[in-house]
Amino acid sequence: MRELDVVGVRVELPSNNPIVLLRERDGDRYLPIWVGAPEASAIAYAQQGVVPPRPLTHDLLKDVIEGLGRTLQEVRIIAIRDSIFHAELVFDGGVTIGSRSSDAIALALRVGCRIVGADEVLEAGGVAVPDEDEDEVEKFREFLDQISPEDFGETGAGPTDKPES
Repeated sequence: MRELDVVGVRVELPSNNPIVLLRERDGDRYLPIWVGAPEASAIAYAQQGVVPPRPLTHDLLKDVIEGLGRTLQEVRIIAIRDSIFHAELVFDGGVTIGSRSSDAIALALRVGCRIVGADEVLEAGGVAVPDEDEDEVEKFREFLDQISPEDFGETGAGPTDKPES
């Protein structure tokens, strides 16, 4: 497992699909994950420290976890299956619960726990951009501007969280 930092939420053009961008803390890979608009907003709000007048879903979940006396210790991005990222929430006492990656990231930002990604996930979905090469960073930015979800797999969907039915 590799520790990841949330770089931010971007919009992929021209389709206007939101992407949450994670960066390998002690490496040179970025992990773009296509997410839904509500989840993108939840992640951006948490990064900006926006506190809504009434709790949104992720704020409510944070309050429930705290109210039950539990601690979310870690969020793990554990797999990519059929171009969809899968995550799990790891609580104190060893309790682990499956989650969409976008919900897990939004919750991790609210509680301040670390986010880690499995090596297999970073190998399959990560894009290497060496820090010392500014040209490579610019090329990666251009890559993000040009890429679409269809570029990741046969299903026509990118490596994303699909909205639950």
